[in-house]
Amino acid sequence: MKFVLITMAFLFPQLLLSQDAREIVRKADEKMRGNTMQAEMIIRTIRPTWSREMHCKTWMKGNNLAMILLLSPAKDKGIAFLKRKKEVWNWMPSLERTIKLPPSMMSQSWMGTDFTNDDLVKESSVVEDYTHTVIGDSSIDNRSCYIIQMIPKPQAAVVWSKVIICIDKKDFLELHSRFYDDEGKLINTMNSYDIKMMHDRLIPTRFEMIPADKKGQKTEMIYKNIQYNNPIDDNFFSTDKMKTIN
Repeated sequence: MKFVLITMAFLFPQLLLSQDAREIVRKADEKMRGNTMQAEMIIRTIRPTWSREMHCKTWMKGNNLAMILLLSPAKDKGIAFLKRKKEVWNWMPSLERTIKLPPSMMSQSWMGTDFTNDDLVKESSVVEDYTHTVIGDSSIDNRSCYIIQMIPKPQAAVVWSKVIICIDKKDFLELHSRFYDDEGKLINTMNSYDIKMMHDRLIPTRFEMIPADKKGQKTEMIYKNIQYNNPIDDNFFSTDKMKTIN
């Protein structure tokens, strides 16, 4: 009995930390997503000798439904991506073909950027697919932050073997993230900037994804407009709609 009490006394604080960490991540995720989210954004890919911009629209509903439409450049206009639960499709108007993306492609570059397919369409869930632990505190741009380690659950189909994120304690803003591969090697770092009111909430509006081993290379994602919690019918997120959306 004494051993059980000692064990419980050791484990209980750890359990509380895990629960608190998950709740912090959930609040930060919901802050960016809302119940629904419609946005216009610019994605700027920067390389040592060139750069390019893509203009996109995106629609999200909860954790299971998402659509991304490319508006420019002209050669990519009309390309669309759809997520329904754990399934992801890509519509290529030049080929008049819908392609279902296998899970193995979630770690691949999205449209030649430094973001992965999973970063954009969110096949994995930062709340449900990971175990979360608060491992420290930090300060970013005078904002006090939790440092949270996220380790994938055994059966979760996720891209990263570990993610370290820094979330602002006051407003639950994800300000810094580091992504590691199966060997524990740092692959990408994401920083968040330009915090401002968008629709009804304070959020970062510019994100930089920086590869660890590619000097002078990064991708910026800049939100130009966001609307939260406007009704979107589930039927909007369909493979037929991908072909006609504008």
